Amino acid sequence: MADSHPPLADLRIIESSLLGPAALTTSFADLGAEVIKVESPAGDYIREMTWPIIEGVSLMHYHLNRGKKSIVLDLKTEEGKAVYKDLVKDADVVVETMRPGALAKLGLGFEDLREVNPEIVFINISGYGATGPYQRMPSHGIAYDTWSGAVTPAYDEEGFCYIPEHVSVGIAAAPFVGGLAMLAGVLRARETGVGCEMELGQSDAAAFFDWYRIESHMAYARPEDVVTGNKADNYKRRPVATAGMKAGVRYQLYESADGHVLFMASEQAFWKNFCAGVDRLDLFEKWPGSKYADHAPGNRELQAELRDIFKTRTSQEWLGFSAEQNTPIAPVNTSANIIEDPQFQARFRILPHEEHGADMLAFPVHFSGEELPTPSRAPTVGEHTEEVLKDVLGYPQSRIDALRNAGAIGPDGDGEQ
Repeated sequence: MADSHPPLADLRIIESSLLGPAALTTSFADLGAEVIKVESPAGDYIREMTWPIIEGVSLMHYHLNRGKKSIVLDLKTEEGKAVYKDLVKDADVVVETMRPGALAKLGLGFEDLREVNPEIVFINISGYGATGPYQRMPSHGIAYDTWSGAVTPAYDEEGFCYIPEHVSVGIAAAPFVGGLAMLAGVLRARETGVGCEMELGQSDAAAFFDWYRIESHMAYARPEDVVTGNKADNYKRRPVATAGMKAGVRYQLYESADGHVLFMASEQAFWKNFCAGVDRLDLFEKWPGSKYADHAPGNRELQAELRDIFKTRTSQEWLGFSAEQNTPIAPVNTSANIIEDPQFQARFRILPHEEHGADMLAFPVHFSGEELPTPSRAPTVGEHTEEVLKDVLGYPQSRIDALRNAGAIGPDGDGEQ
């Protein structure tokens, strides 16, 4: 049953955002926080950015701004600034997802806002952060993946360089790194009565998520008698991180009868279980391997044997074998077909397009005995302006009318997507 008091029900976030960095607060809204997205009269043009476009509105907007309220404020007007400060008085967090200092130029930076709320937590999330030689450079999401080394340039058949398909790291990593810091700031503010200011570059988050490769390179820069490879490899260094997987045999991708599976029997016990399960203990006797982390790198003879064995069963049959024989074998899905995977179907709740504009993955953490609230559809520009002014700030209708006449909240309270 749905819990009447979601985990973050008593958290209020005022968000001044443009484009992808709005992801910083999406999970907070999923967890029940009140996220009030302050938009200019023109609105956040995320609604028109990138593909797919669903009935005139981008999937990016539907996903990143779901569960939020939209209020229009013209922060170039004194009346609009006054309303913004009123919103901050009883808020926990202010999120600025644009170049650092944008709100400060309007007189709404951290130093200004802490005067009306000493406990406010202020976080800026930008492309490259508030310091360093790249801080003023304009950028988009993939820049943080190329900057961090997560993307390897590819070339087409005509020799032109292009961006290969890849997981978007920076724009996905930043919300989790920044969100953790936001909660830490709120916890401390509630304990001490003192807020804080923090900032994060999406590029920072991309590099932080790729720590294993980056730190492995740093480790390998040290002397070889200090930093070595695995015991199973006779301490010889392999290529860094997952690049060292290419030569693996007992830890490798194999073609099944109808697709592919990932074989991961690098521990000797798992390897023996596999060999016994396929009635090929001769393979174990010939190549028993080491106790741990032995991928049998470069053993083409064994790899040929395994290649032929894995082609004899379907992927699902190998997954059943994995559970029965206690040897690790995993499915190999794509972003297109993962929704058909039974484990995915058992774990993920889909927010349907009929209600949310697009089919989307719900927040993935499961709270025992509870159901998280279903987020509302991503708002139109200023959809909740009057609601926020009345219900959150307690403004009478006369003041709302005055704000509208002054041009501080746009011409009406219900904008367009």
